[in-house]
Parts: sequence; C-alpha cells; structure tokens
Amino acid sequence: MARYLDDAHRHDIAQLHRTFTVRSEWPTWLLLIGFYASWAAVIFGAASLGKAASVAVLVPLLVLWMSLQHECIHGHPTRSARLNACLAYLPFALWYPYPLYRDSHLAHHNEHTLTVPGLDPESRYVTAQRWAEAGPFARWLLWANKTLAGRLMLGVFTSLAALLSDDILPALKGRQGQQRVWLIHLLLVAVILYCVQRFSALSALEYVGYVSLPALAITLIRSFSEHRPATDPAHRTILNESRGLLSCLFLHLNLHLVHHDLPRLPWYCLPGVYRARRLCWIARNDGYVVSGYTALLRRHFSRPIDSLDTPASSPSKPLAGKA
Repeated sequence: MARYLDDAHRHDIAQLHRTFTVRSEWPTWLLLIGFYASWAAVIFGAASLGKAASVAVLVPLLVLWMSLQHECIHGHPTRSARLNACLAYLPFALWYPYPLYRDSHLAHHNEHTLTVPGLDPESRYVTAQRWAEAGPFARWLLWANKTLAGRLMLGVFTSLAALLSDDILPALKGRQGQQRVWLIHLLLVAVILYCVQRFSALSALEYVGYVSLPALAITLIRSFSEHRPATDPAHRTILNESRGLLSCLFLHLNLHLVHHDLPRLPWYCLPGVYRARRLCWIARNDGYVVSGYTALLRRHFSRPIDSLDTPASSPSKPLAGKA
C-alpha cells in the first residue's frame, strides 16, 4: 500500500507513473538484458579471462542480480507477476529460491509488524524468550551481527544457518509445496554450477566461495541499517543518502523509506522522488538519516548499531541511537 506525503505528492507520483520511462520500464529491461549477457559472457565466452578477473566481474553482477530479483518481486518490469518471476527465477546467487524470497519479502512490507521478531521475516531482532534460551556463543553471535564487521564476516553464515533451520529442514519434514520449490531450486543450482565448472575459468567450488558468498556478504551491508526499533512504524526505516557504487548495485534501495512508502515505484525513480521532497522525507522518519555507507563503516564497524530487541518485544533503549 502506497503512503504519500500529501495530496500534491500523490499527484506527482501519479504523473511519474504516466511517463514513457516508467510505462515502458526500459531501464529495468536494459539491466536485465545486460546482466544475462554479462554473466553468459564471463561463464561461456571468457575462460581465458582468468580467475581473478572473472571474480571481479561476477561478484558485483550477483549483487546486482539480487537487487533485480527484488525489483521483479515488486512488479517490475511487467504487470505480470508470473512473467516477472520467470525473468528473476534463475538462482545465479545460489542460496534463496525465488518463491521463498518473494513471499517472505512481501510479508516484510507490513509496516505494522516491521522489525517485530516472529512476525517480520526479515527482522534482525530477537524476542526476550529467544535471548533467555540462547547460550553464551549464540548471544555473542547476535551482538557481533549488530556490528558492520560482524555482519561482513559472520552475517553470511548466520543467514545461511537460519535458512537451513527455518526453511530447508521444515521442507524436508514434509511440507510438499516447499519440497517442490526446493527441488526445482536445487536442479537449477546444479545446472548453473555445471556450466561454471564446464565452461568458465572458475570451478563450481570457487564460484561458491569466491563469488556467491562475497556477493551475499555485500548485500547484507544494505540490510545492516535498513530498520531500527521505533514505536511509530514511519520511524523504523532509514534514508541512506549514499550515491556511490553500492547505491547503484543496490538499485537505490538505500533510500529505503521511499521504497517502503512507495513499493511500486521503480528503482530509477527513487533518487529524484527523494530529492524533490528531501526535508519532508527526513521529517517523516524522525531524522533516521545517514550520509552513506562510509559513515556507517566509521561509526559501527565494531560498535553495535542498536539493541537486539524492539518496543514490540521488550522495551529497551537502542545502544547506538540513530545511525
């Protein structure tokens, strides 16, 4: 559901949706075609490229792919959810089946349960019960994941462990719909790794270790500060004003409040819509703004960004305040 700043803002967004660029979605089509062509060129046509160069190209490509999958989930580049799923289904990044990602992410967009553990599938917070049941090592992991250093070095493994416990194991225990999703996913992963092993400069194992895992780690930088505990749902989502390479690879999702308020707005419109009413957006989320990822790195490399709980679980003052 779209949230507008005021009636004039509603009118401006409606006008934007009538433009040729948004109606045709040519920027998203161009990126999709460019991704497929670039990945195929590295894998099938550039064995002589060498391992280092292949990795240097493929890692940002996979980060971009995960951002493109997110765009397809939100109704781009076509109005057909089925066609968008076909465009984004292949698991180049290996880990998450598209239907699983789609369903959990759309549930995450419920602003009333945003950040609430047990209700928000993408919450980085824990309930008081989970904290009480956690052992010393689990508690250390939870706190480490609240630092940017911990997120980069450990976040991949904690995320994949959660995927195993929350999705893979339940599917193995008899959820037939999920079993079908995972079977298709694993077959497609096998095809991709076979192509990598057979045709590229990398082995399948090197693709996993040198390409897929680092790409996932970089993507976790974006989610590190996207949300915070707050009683008002509008105050829970960040505005990260980064304009660098990461912003481009994340398709401007660093302007996260704009995306949450206007989830059907395509990625290439987010910066302009934000700049047009910047002070209004900042007022809306109570000043939860950061100048870029470098600022986050300086401030929270080894310092937790906030607490592990939310006002909806057990009240606690965030350790780091605003990012």
